[in-house]
Amino acid sequence: MLKEYTRPETINVDSNKNIFSILEERAGRTPQDSLVEYKDNNGEWQSFTAEEFQNLVISLAKGLIARGITKGDSVAVISHTRWEWTALDLAIMSIGALTVPVYETNSALQVKMIFNDAKVRMAFVEDDEQRDKVESIRDQAAYLNDVYVISLGALDALAEFGRTIADDEFWKRENAVNGDDLATIVYTSGSTGAPKGIELTHGGFVYIAYSGCNSMPDIAMKPNRRLLLFLPLAHVFARYMQFFCFAGNVTLGLSSNLKTIIPDFQVFKPTFVLAVPRIFEKIYNAASQKAGKGLKGRLFYDAADTARAWSHAQQSGEKIPLGVSAKHSLYNTLIYSSIMEVFGGHVEYAVSGGAPLDSAVAHFFNGIGLPLLEGYGMTETCAPACVNPTSGYRIGTVGLPLEGVSFGVDDDGELCVKSRAVCRGYHNHPEITTQQIVDGWLHTGDLGDIDDDGFVSITGRKKDLIITAGGKNVSPGILEASVMTSPVVDQCLVIGDRRPFIAALITIDLADANTWLKSQGAEPVSSLAEAKDNPIIATEVERAVDAANALVSRAESIRKFEVLDEDFTEENGMLTPSLKARRAAIEQRYAGLIDKVIYVPRKAA
Repeated sequence: MLKEYTRPETINVDSNKNIFSILEERAGRTPQDSLVEYKDNNGEWQSFTAEEFQNLVISLAKGLIARGITKGDSVAVISHTRWEWTALDLAIMSIGALTVPVYETNSALQVKMIFNDAKVRMAFVEDDEQRDKVESIRDQAAYLNDVYVISLGALDALAEFGRTIADDEFWKRENAVNGDDLATIVYTSGSTGAPKGIELTHGGFVYIAYSGCNSMPDIAMKPNRRLLLFLPLAHVFARYMQFFCFAGNVTLGLSSNLKTIIPDFQVFKPTFVLAVPRIFEKIYNAASQKAGKGLKGRLFYDAADTARAWSHAQQSGEKIPLGVSAKHSLYNTLIYSSIMEVFGGHVEYAVSGGAPLDSAVAHFFNGIGLPLLEGYGMTETCAPACVNPTSGYRIGTVGLPLEGVSFGVDDDGELCVKSRAVCRGYHNHPEITTQQIVDGWLHTGDLGDIDDDGFVSITGRKKDLIITAGGKNVSPGILEASVMTSPVVDQCLVIGDRRPFIAALITIDLADANTWLKSQGAEPVSSLAEAKDNPIIATEVERAVDAANALVSRAESIRKFEVLDEDFTEENGMLTPSLKARRAAIEQRYAGLIDKVIYVPRKAA
């Protein structure tokens, strides 16, 4: 490694324990704490104490035993974020079975692939829609037996099955699970386009959960800490946050309805917020739009500029200029406090992850009193690997390694991570495992740097994997290859890194398009400009995009596309000699089109 930095441990973490031990320790330490809070079907907030939640998990685990689930069996969960997801997750892993999370937006084809690759024996689905999806591929899922519907009382039924199992049998199974055992297989997009399963162990999650608490005691260990989690629990970051909350002194609130997230903040009153950058962008834009274009609008934009000026000065370590300080105090009363009330009035910090955070957004929120502590990690690291500290945070970096985690920069400038939380490997892909994990170092595919104080910065991407503003990992290859099977399409470039959704730039093969038009009994076109505006060609391109979208989930699908009136060629620098699209060159060439036609420009400056 050209550079290497390890953050030392302040407290030794026993990573030979299993994930259930985190809940067991919390229930023993603070049995009457409100541990999990959620809204019932009437919209009223309800609560489980730590002791109640542990007993619930045990009852579900006994039900799994009664239904024949044994150590090493895979059990899938397809559902939005809800308390049942958390309870099932812990129950499954407590007896050594493997949780296989599946996004509710995954297509039937993706579900089939995951179920067969992981040998899923049992599935819990949220509702009839998800059950129908599973049933549509049941005859192609070789290992699947029981399918339970959460909204139709699945957990009650499972607990009833468990009444035939003695508590001693549960504890015998639980005690047989140690840190080296596999806990879960998490599927994520890979460079080849097909989802690949990442094998994560009990010890990895235990280690990084307690390391996270030790690294961020202000967030995790103070009394009455509260987190409202609304990210999908199929995402490893959200699942990690469950264990982080249980390992600390945090009450975990669960919500999946973004339409009610603001009133949920008002009632739940979190002390810290975890979100992807897109959420903070939406809150900024909502505040801007609410201010309007008159006097209130002018005041808001001046207040925003002041917040960013204050933040830049604070980050530089210099004294805040007197004029900025005075305006900042005024706007804190007039504007900033009302924005902070959006989060419930008790929030102290926000953690941003899953995608790069726009610095203008970060400086705005820092300036109004809500530091956005950007972090970084991967599914392969059980989610987090580094995060900005609550004191001495540096905007523009992804922070310091968590305690016990090492970062390195290799000869190619690629960031590498080593810790006890690094995955065991890639399920059924030993060749990828040996390629990505070398001498204990996980090669991340991201380019970056480490400063003398250990702060990590991301400078670029070594691979083409796209991360949207919502934190969704998208491999463009499968979409591009599908669209390019159209008889009229020459090239397709999928874009969306740091953007709110996936889009595409498409070029037409004039000769092939004319051949196809003639076969359809239509008149040929004389130029690419004419092809771009031809309604028959447009219909065919739309069909090709729809066919590609059927291969992936909605979050990965192409929402907008633009047909260009020129080619990508080696001569104009858009193609390599092997006729591969030069992504960076194309995005630079069409930057204006991308911003003005495909995406709405950001309002933060």
